[in-house]
Amino acid sequence: MTRTTLTLPYDLVCELMSLVNTRSKTEAVVTAIKDEIRTRKLEQIKSMAGKVEFEMCADQLRHGDHRLG
Repeated sequence: MTRTTLTLPYDLVCELMSLVNTRSKTEAVVTAIKDEIRTRKLEQIKSMAGKVEFEMCADQLRHGDHRLG
């Protein structure tokens, strides 16, 4: 864990705490950061739509690695 000092607008922090339903500022900021990271990763995955080809069928993907059997 790292300790960081930030200067944030009071009303923005209060609104964030209310939206994410937290009691502490730290928890609210950590939640917001995690949500932003997740959102960006999802955008990256969505941008790959139609650009990735699978050589295995859905059943093979569902039931494990065929090389292990």
